[in-house]
Amino acid sequence: MMLADMQRDFQSCLLATDNEVAHSFGNAAGMSVYQNNYRMQLLNCLQQAFPQLLAWLGEDTFTFAAIRHIDGHPPHSWTLDAYPAYFGATLATLFPDNPDMHELAWIELALSDAFVAADAAPLSLDACAATDWDVARLSLTPSFQIHAATTNANSIWSALSDGNEAPEGAMLAEPGGLIVWRRDFTACLRQIDALEYEALLHLQTNGEFSALCTWLVDRVGEDAGISKAGALLASWFGSELITAIQVI
Repeated sequence: MMLADMQRDFQSCLLATDNEVAHSFGNAAGMSVYQNNYRMQLLNCLQQAFPQLLAWLGEDTFTFAAIRHIDGHPPHSWTLDAYPAYFGATLATLFPDNPDMHELAWIELALSDAFVAADAAPLSLDACAATDWDVARLSLTPSFQIHAATTNANSIWSALSDGNEAPEGAMLAEPGGLIVWRRDFTACLRQIDALEYEALLHLQTNGEFSALCTWLVDRVGEDAGISKAGALLASWFGSELITAIQVI
């Protein structure tokens, strides 16, 4: 047997969920040990990546979801740091009527990713006084991430993070968004309303401040749109989300 064939068969045994495949490799008892160790390592990886989600769901529900994820999603990278990336999608599949679960999973993963994202010095609004905003393209910090918010997952995470009793999952009266980024050495989380969520998505796609102003005017009217563009710009600079301005 070629080494590549042996490695392929060994991987198949690790991924198998029954003992018959282990028997086919020769040493069923030995392969069972490897199978258990493989799953335990991945389960531990998910538990460490989502401690607040684990606390909120409880060990039984979390383990059920984790095992389903492990059986359907073998590691895809050379490092286990990448393995938790699609656990939220598994939760969405298993619990389609509980979006608070996968939104909470997104928060935990996004905060972790933001902490190790590339560095970029923020710009201050005062430093941009001479900017021609008609031809300015804004760049968001590399740690910036955004996600739709339909539930109170933000409140759940905040309570768990502070060691308080978390509220029951509930749908928001008005959907909005969640943003995560890093300021210095602190990963930050903020819930935003629907208009700012859409504005940031627009900025991510285009980057041109004039295009954002035009979009806001179309959405809320000329006076309100221009006023809102200025307020959002000041907020984003104050939050250290903007790291570069290019002239187009």
